[in-house]
Amino acid sequence: MSEAATWAERHAAAAMAWDTTPNQFVVAACRTLRPGRALDLGAGEGTNSMWLAGRGWHVTAIDSGTVEVGRIQSHSVLLNHPVDAIVGDAVSYRPPPASFDLILLSYLQLPEHQLRRAFQNVVPGLAPGGRVLIIAHDASNLDQGWGGPRDPNLLTTPAVVAAILTGLGLDVRRADVVRREVPTDVGFHVALDHVVEAVAPLQEP
Repeated sequence: MSEAATWAERHAAAAMAWDTTPNQFVVAACRTLRPGRALDLGAGEGTNSMWLAGRGWHVTAIDSGTVEVGRIQSHSVLLNHPVDAIVGDAVSYRPPPASFDLILLSYLQLPEHQLRRAFQNVVPGLAPGGRVLIIAHDASNLDQGWGGPRDPNLLTTPAVVAAILTGLGLDVRRADVVRREVPTDVGFHVALDHVVEAVAPLQEP
């Protein structure tokens, strides 16, 4: 067997072993949306990016990890779900104005001042009518839920997130604490997350 064939088989096996399951709240919020241009900020290994791309979205994935971005790039090719994966800082990244129909922040756990800065930088990148979707471990998970960050400075509430987005001129459509079942070796535990959705105003006629 040639080295090229061996390389291809190894990467195909890695793609099969990689968990491609998108976040359940991303699926619930986005499955009925018309595909457009999406930004996945703090994309990790890109499971949500791949799911969106597979549904026809033109996805830009930003993550600070070169390993994670490399995995997104390789899996994007192997799964034939084109994603533009870029190494970048989620806090300081500034998209071109009005360039995205969807901006996703999934478990981008940051101190509030950094989260506020990230929102301030990316919200101008929303096209009129575009949507921001934020999913995160909720502050209540620290005492009442399973897993997630143990540092309270990395946790916030949907009310705080909604207030920041409202202050940036967005129309908050949802700001809820939600329950997520987490499988473990001894059964299921419940994690407490929050989901916040907000929409950019349409341009005046």
